[in-house]
Amino acid sequence: MNLLSFFNNLLILSEGQFTGSSSSYEAYRAVSLTFIILMGVAAIAAIVLVMLTPGNSQGIDALGGSSETFYGKNKGRSIEYKLKLWTFISLGVLGVFAVVFFILQIPAIWGLV
Repeated sequence: MNLLSFFNNLLILSEGQFTGSSSSYEAYRAVSLTFIILMGVAAIAAIVLVMLTPGNSQGIDALGGSSETFYGKNKGRSIEYKLKLWTFISLGVLGVFAVVFFILQIPAIWGLV
């Protein structure tokens, strides 16, 4: 069983729940499957971005005190800042997709009840 058919089987409503037209049911399945795929892509992007982002600890350098460096002054333009920004963006997109997905699971929206 492939992954797409697994998600498709999760979306199948039982006979007793479905009373609307078949076109609204097909639209429900298509939109739900699309949101599941989009959430998966956003989650994978967030995981990759978090793994690429270096840690915030300075390690043994923190014992000697802090000194201002060129890197510290230009942190807003660094790759680390951009990775953190894209991590927050991908997690925000994932959160929005999740909320919209679960709102769309209300059967009354699709006329399935």
